[in-house]
Amino acid sequence: MATEDVNEEALAAAEVTEKQPHKLERKWCFWFDNQSKQEQGAAWGASLRKACTFDTVEDFWGLHETIFIPSKLTPNAEIHMFKAGVEPKWEDPECANGGKWTYVVANSRKQALDKAWLETLMALIGEQFDEADEICGLVASVRQKQDKLSLWTRTKSNEAVLMSIGKKWKALLDVTDKITFTNHDDSRRSRFTV
Repeated sequence: MATEDVNEEALAAAEVTEKQPHKLERKWCFWFDNQSKQEQGAAWGASLRKACTFDTVEDFWGLHETIFIPSKLTPNAEIHMFKAGVEPKWEDPECANGGKWTYVVANSRKQALDKAWLETLMALIGEQFDEADEICGLVASVRQKQDKLSLWTRTKSNEAVLMSIGKKWKALLDVTDKITFTNHDDSRRSRFTV
């Protein structure tokens, strides 16, 4: 009789645990930008919209599977996933003194873009980067001739931190292609490559 009581209690506890959402370490926001629909002469960022904020594994999967898959975007559109409270703009105080690692998707573009996007998102929400506090977010940019992912950082001056982030990201992506770091204030010139 005592064993049956223990088993019933364990089952009841497991059911309660199963129904509780799996909280993430921090909140994240998905953003959307379609620059092809922007009015001529409009300021950069005029078409940028916050789509939703989430802080559980379940919400992440629900959003990702139904809405936020880069290969479904039209050319000149972007999806962003940034820490809550950080806007995906160079002018945001969290991004202003930073830069970005960029991976240009070359082979099997759409499939490779979706895979790299998902792998990076899972690494971000799963806090797999040692320097997670130095990362602002991720951008998937779909263009007519090439697609790319950019991992934005808070810093542009701490070379050890930047190289650690870049090497970890490249390993996560499992690619032989080079990824390049550029400062936000000098985005035309690469600074580091791994």
